[in-house]
Amino acid sequence: MTSSPSSRQDPAVDLLVQVLYADLKRLARRERGRAFPRAATLETTALVHEAYLKLSRHGVFEGQAHFLNTAALAMRQVLVSHARARLRHKRDPGRALLDIDTVEVLAESDERIVALDEALAELERQQPRLARIVECRYFAGYSDAETALALGVSERTVQRDWAIAKALLYEALGT
Repeated sequence: MTSSPSSRQDPAVDLLVQVLYADLKRLARRERGRAFPRAATLETTALVHEAYLKLSRHGVFEGQAHFLNTAALAMRQVLVSHARARLRHKRDPGRALLDIDTVEVLAESDERIVALDEALAELERQQPRLARIVECRYFAGYSDAETALALGVSERTVQRDWAIAKALLYEALGT
């Protein structure tokens, strides 16, 4: 996508994104590095713009906290969709030839993201707030303070719930 994020539909979303664009880009850069640590498969700007497209379809935000929470979910969805597409492409016999080390690194990252998304979906069914905290902390790269703001809870609650969520996800993922 080459157009700027502000060239889309909803003026209120455009204004909010313009105000928070630098923060979104910083968070996307941090998250892209976490999701794909050894292979730059999704550019930071592309992640922000794809998340923006999802945000622009959302409609009205009830303030900065609601926007940040929704942005975290959008980044999760973009990264998981990207990982699933790469895994599908990996199984396509007509794909271009890649260095075997590159393929292994990409597949490892993609499989990890998809497995985490599946474990997170189960966590969401059991404890939705813990799942929101994982979205904010892992997929959007928010700090404790940013997560607390996004979810309307205290930083201490975020810290406590983050520890619980990590333990549950480690158990679910067998790590």
